[in-house]
Amino acid sequence: MAFSFTFQRFFYYSKGTRNFSNVGFVGLGQMGSRMAKNILKKGHKLTIFDINKNAVKKLCESGATSAENAAEVSQNSDVIITMLPSNKHVLDCYIGEKSILSSAKKNTLLIDSSTIDPSISETVAQEAEKKHVRFIDGPVSGGINAAENGTLTFMVGGSKNNFDDAKHIFEAMGSRIVHCGEKIGMGQAAKLCNNMLLAISMIGTAEAFNLGQKLGLDSKILAEIVNSSSGRCWASEVYNPVPGLIPNVPSSNNYQGGFGSALMVKDLGLAQDVASRSKTPILLGSLAHQIYLAVISKGFADKDFSVIYQFLKEDKNI
Repeated sequence: MAFSFTFQRFFYYSKGTRNFSNVGFVGLGQMGSRMAKNILKKGHKLTIFDINKNAVKKLCESGATSAENAAEVSQNSDVIITMLPSNKHVLDCYIGEKSILSSAKKNTLLIDSSTIDPSISETVAQEAEKKHVRFIDGPVSGGINAAENGTLTFMVGGSKNNFDDAKHIFEAMGSRIVHCGEKIGMGQAAKLCNNMLLAISMIGTAEAFNLGQKLGLDSKILAEIVNSSSGRCWASEVYNPVPGLIPNVPSSNNYQGGFGSALMVKDLGLAQDVASRSKTPILLGSLAHQIYLAVISKGFADKDFSVIYQFLKEDKNI
């Protein structure tokens, strides 16, 4: 019964309480472009902005309206989702010149789905409050395939009222929406913990499959064993780093697309920062950060983070 109570308390699938008519989206990268497309599929009016003109053009062909900057998105939207690469991009987008907050209407709901330091989310929320604008953090998990299919998991920090109002927007892009707490930044905290564990898990998976290959073991057979045994994990079962084992994942496409190794380094660095501030030991998290720094130093920065498998196979100095 205790488990049932917890599940009902934190996981929500019902429609939200407010039906936003005009949605804005800023940040149309690998994840953001797919998330925005699902917003369109649900019939919302969508205003978009990104410095990548090709990404903007593709979505406009699907029915979106382009804006010249984030401020113009803000002028035309009741709710705005942002999906940006770093702390600086988020601060510039929300607080800088021609920013969202420079022209946001009162009571606009802002949702930041970037992966950033929780303290940055708190800063944006404080500035939003001064403008009588609402803000929640809602980073995502699931990768490109989940973004494409609208099955992302959202980890949300912020007031329950704002969370409830945003639910039907989240449900246009994801299948699981988790309220992580009333405090702004709790979604980011959950995301950083998750991504740190993901990096550690992917390194372990790559090492295991590389060792199996060196010992002459067929990777398909090893995958069958791992995925039905105690070594089972998302990195092996859903996103295996060995080329050819799973179709439609980056490892089977020369590690193109997906979640870049440079972004994983960024997230692991954020985890290091918050761990240092909270005086929390993250021994494997710190080691994973160093390993992925080595990965990008070998020219794999733009490759999906599962390229760690290829890195292990190629690096003779390890």
